[in-house]
Amino acid sequence: MSRPLRKRGELADDLKLAGRRLSTATIMFHQAVADRLGLNLTDHKCVDLLLLNGPLTAGELASMTALTTGAITAALDRLERAGFVKRQDDPEDRRRVVVRAVPKRVSAMSRLFGSFSARLDELAARYQPEELSVVVDFMTRSCAVLHESTVELRRQSASSAKRKRQKVKD
Repeated sequence: MSRPLRKRGELADDLKLAGRRLSTATIMFHQAVADRLGLNLTDHKCVDLLLLNGPLTAGELASMTALTTGAITAALDRLERAGFVKRQDDPEDRRRVVVRAVPKRVSAMSRLFGSFSARLDELAARYQPEELSVVVDFMTRSCAVLHESTVELRRQSASSAKRKRQKVKD
């Protein structure tokens, strides 16, 4: 006997709840990775962005993370001191500096993902290619929604802080 299809609204609620649980588990996992590397979570994910995208400028990292350029500069200072990144002159535009991950240092990070990656492979094997395509599409679109929401929250925080400073001046 097959289960009756659930209503779209119920499934949407279940999806949001599952997303919250996944988000929490993801953050806890990446915090454990960051702890093992002696990094904070933001710095760890900045290295990951470099691994995913290749060399980036500080401005590009700031845009991708929705952090201020000052916050990114501080993160890059810490990562450079820890040996995870190097700043180099951009060979195409000497006025710019690009940030690159240091391969030898980040290989330690990659090793921490071995058992997790194997478990994901086992989980993915339970699904048909068409189903995995839907999951990948949903996750990709979710990343875009999360980035938009992050930018919105940062803008609201900046606006709120600006209003508070203005009230103090008045």
